[in-house]
Amino acid sequence: MDEKARTKALTAGELASAVGVSTDTLRHYERKGVISRAQRSANGYRQYLPATLDRVRLVRRALAIGFTLDELAAILNLRDRGGMPCREVRRLAGEKLASTEERLRELVALRDQLRATLQEWDARLAKTSKGKRAALLDALPPRSPAGSRAGSKFSTNDNRKKKKEKLK
Repeated sequence: MDEKARTKALTAGELASAVGVSTDTLRHYERKGVISRAQRSANGYRQYLPATLDRVRLVRRALAIGFTLDELAAILNLRDRGGMPCREVRRLAGEKLASTEERLRELVALRDQLRATLQEWDARLAKTSKGKRAALLDALPPRSPAGSRAGSKFSTNDNRKKKKEKLK
């Protein structure tokens, strides 16, 4: 986008096209408070300040690393009022890293369980006569009381939250 274009108001379509989102996404960002409400032109079209282009790009980058729109709304609102949310941003990013590392551990455990299950199933299938059922799903180990699979650390989001609360 050239310098002259960056000084004039952008329509919703122009802004959406420039950042690769839909106009519905822009309206959603407005409702969530991560971008300012658009002004209206005489014909009723939304018109965004040129700075909104950079704001939407910032929001997209932050979403890509795990920030939520609600978190961003609070951070950006504080920043827009002259506050310094840097430590909060750092704290939240640290939590996101810890959560991602936990999910990775869970996924590795799930992968290992799936590999073992497939090996067991392959052995079962090799012993099963053609036209007979191998009862593969029936051979799955029972679930543990916590809701996760026996021998696996893979759990639901609710279980992750419960674990996190216990650590506090």
